[in-house]
Amino acid sequence: MSLKIAARFARRELRGGLKGFRIFLACLALGVAAIAGIGSVRSSIEAGIADQGATLLGGDAQMQFTYRYASGEERAWMAEQATAISEVVDFRSMAVVERDGTTERGLTQIKAVDDLYPLVGELKLEGGADLATAFAGQNGLPGAVIHPQLAAQLALEIGDTFKLGLQEFSVAALLQSEPDSAGGGFGLGPRTMVLTKDLADSALLSPGTLFDTQYRMLLAEGVDMDVAKSDATQRFEDTGMRWSDSRNGAPGISEFVDRLGAFLILVGLAGLAVGGVGVSAAIRAYLASKTQVIATLRSLGASRATIFLTYFLQIGALSILGIAIGLTLGTLAPIALAPVISAVLPLPTVIAVHAEALLEASVYGALTALIFTLWPLARTEDVRAASLFRDAMNAAPGIPAVRYLLATGALLALLVAAASWFSGNLTLTLWTTGGIAGALLLLALASVAIRWISRRATRRSRRRPALRWALAAISSPREGAASVVLSLGLGLSVLAAVGQIDGNLRGAISRDLPSVAPSYFFVDIQRDQMPGFLERMESDPAVSNVESAPMLRGVITRINGMPATEVAGDHWVIQGDRGVSYADALPETTEILEGEWWGADYTGAPQISFAAEEAEEIGLKLGDAMTVNILGRDITGTVTSFRDVDFSTAGMGFVLVMNEAALAGAPHSFIATVYAEKEAEAAILRDITSANPNITAISVRDAIDNVSNILGSIAAATSYGAAATLLTGFLVLIGAAAAGQQNRTYEAAILKTLGATRQRILMSFALRSALLGTAAGLVALTAGIIGGWAVSFYILETDYEIIWNNALAIVAGGVIATLLAGLAFAAAPLATKPARTLRSAD
Repeated sequence: MSLKIAARFARRELRGGLKGFRIFLACLALGVAAIAGIGSVRSSIEAGIADQGATLLGGDAQMQFTYRYASGEERAWMAEQATAISEVVDFRSMAVVERDGTTERGLTQIKAVDDLYPLVGELKLEGGADLATAFAGQNGLPGAVIHPQLAAQLALEIGDTFKLGLQEFSVAALLQSEPDSAGGGFGLGPRTMVLTKDLADSALLSPGTLFDTQYRMLLAEGVDMDVAKSDATQRFEDTGMRWSDSRNGAPGISEFVDRLGAFLILVGLAGLAVGGVGVSAAIRAYLASKTQVIATLRSLGASRATIFLTYFLQIGALSILGIAIGLTLGTLAPIALAPVISAVLPLPTVIAVHAEALLEASVYGALTALIFTLWPLARTEDVRAASLFRDAMNAAPGIPAVRYLLATGALLALLVAAASWFSGNLTLTLWTTGGIAGALLLLALASVAIRWISRRATRRSRRRPALRWALAAISSPREGAASVVLSLGLGLSVLAAVGQIDGNLRGAISRDLPSVAPSYFFVDIQRDQMPGFLERMESDPAVSNVESAPMLRGVITRINGMPATEVAGDHWVIQGDRGVSYADALPETTEILEGEWWGADYTGAPQISFAAEEAEEIGLKLGDAMTVNILGRDITGTVTSFRDVDFSTAGMGFVLVMNEAALAGAPHSFIATVYAEKEAEAAILRDITSANPNITAISVRDAIDNVSNILGSIAAATSYGAAATLLTGFLVLIGAAAAGQQNRTYEAAILKTLGATRQRILMSFALRSALLGTAAGLVALTAGIIGGWAVSFYILETDYEIIWNNALAIVAGGVIATLLAGLAFAAAPLATKPARTLRSAD
């Protein structure tokens, strides 16, 4: 019976319109819209990758090998499954241009293809040129297609010539787009495309050269993808083969998009938490205005349950409206921005209505609304029939009954579970939840402390009336200091944490590069070239250090006879191929932390020295057996030592090193890192690559700049999510300022009656806003610094230092935001006529 009556009361309350609920709706809608928009873009990319999987991959399925071509057995198996097979060879080299007695060099990522490329999709060349015609070349030289960036870097035009290794090519066309570029992974140089057969005399694909081969297949009719994958994996995975197919044509990109999207949605949850503070404040203010209505209903016999249900149904209906507005905005925004999204993202996207993204946003919005409305609604039980006076709600106890506390706890647990389910990352969800909860607790304690300090300071500011009035107002529960500090403070906390993380990532790169990182990585150095290479480096006084080592690539397939994935899970050391080296005597720079080195001239059974930190992470112990597949051959060794390997220096480091006798017979090349003064780098590059055209030089500075640009893009995306959180905080701040306007009007009327001038009253309002903004900014600064340190230290594993420019900007932002919001609602109180205001209050 009470539900029917409550529904009737709620319907009548809703006839009053949205007065008092505008901020409520805005906060809820903005939070839901942010999550729905991010989720829709993520789903659009995933749908595009799924829809264009074959194009992104270059075929229905692909078998990839490291440092070798497919064997006869592997080619025969592919021929049984496919109607067409295209071979792609991918590696790095130097493009060399000789012009007017000078030589210019540029690092390029070479894609050598056959006549069947591309099996799927369309490769576009500038000017509409044909690929086959471009490869035909001119003047007796084979043709090459180069990326416009490489053309600009080396000042190359159509018809110009350049060298790859010992082979000369003619620039036949400029590359506009590759259908399979998204699945190609991270490249350090712009693209060059040639026919594989034209590299026969280049000396670039000698045994031991660092290259990958990819065999794209169009599967024959009737071939089942799952069966083919299972059969290929069973036959060839232990030979280092890696399988991929069109069901996920760009697995690396897909995983990155999924993780970044999950992180941004969790940042969006922080925005919903900020909005939740505004929701709670709006409901509390609305119910305070309904005190007399509630008391009247109680006097007419309405039960506590009926009162609770009345406003629960009313606010529930408004929550549904807010969520619906948010879903609409989150759906329409990606559709409206589809051309911009498609232009910015080098990936296929299917911009449409994605039900899963909308469901996720709806769940988050509904749970947030329930969590933040439950406590204010619970306080309606404390309004009795005898409480027909203005401050009944303000006088009610702050902590609701136990059943509401338990319900709130259950809803919080459900929210965390939903976030873990949707994001697929429990650790990140718990970190985010803990960070938001910690920031809210810190801000709540700060609001209590601010009121206490203001109350004490009021007594000591008798000679400064404006300051005393401001402090007295802050210490009053009517001012809503808690709402201001919580809403603005949490938004600023998220922005501060993002700023600190971004600044430390960029700082780590720029700070460490001059003192730690080498100038060049040289790769593909043949054994007979090493004496000349070392002589050139050691005779140069500008070279401070040279490190060199043999270089192979291998896949860790088994640990103690079990598949490596069953032992180490998805740890990065077993995902794909890893750099492997060998050594005889213990290198001078190697520090053994546990176990023993095999010693010089050791020729016994294969032994392995493993990186200590990674060994601990995968549970590796001394005496364990490990099988590594190198060039299709399984080599099983015993782990006899753990080494200290620091990958953060950008120097040379191998997870896995074996004794020389175990690997020396395999085809391989050498790599070297050279530490030199910046002024000498050009001469080193010229001398080494002129004498040895097959050697590739990778500038560490250029590589780090590329990584820095990628990190900048990620940081920018994260900042947009944080900005949405901050915008929600500003809305809540405006709502708090609007809600307190009546109190400030009454206060201004009293002060005017006592002789205060408008200027002094305005100064009081400004001081009040500035003090609250400063408090929110300082607390947010503390929370942001702590959050930034936790993410940098525990997740990114980088050094941390406070970026003071970002930090102080946060405090300034808090002051300016609250000051502007306070002054925006100061006009009406200042213009009030004391007699009219005080007469209406009687």
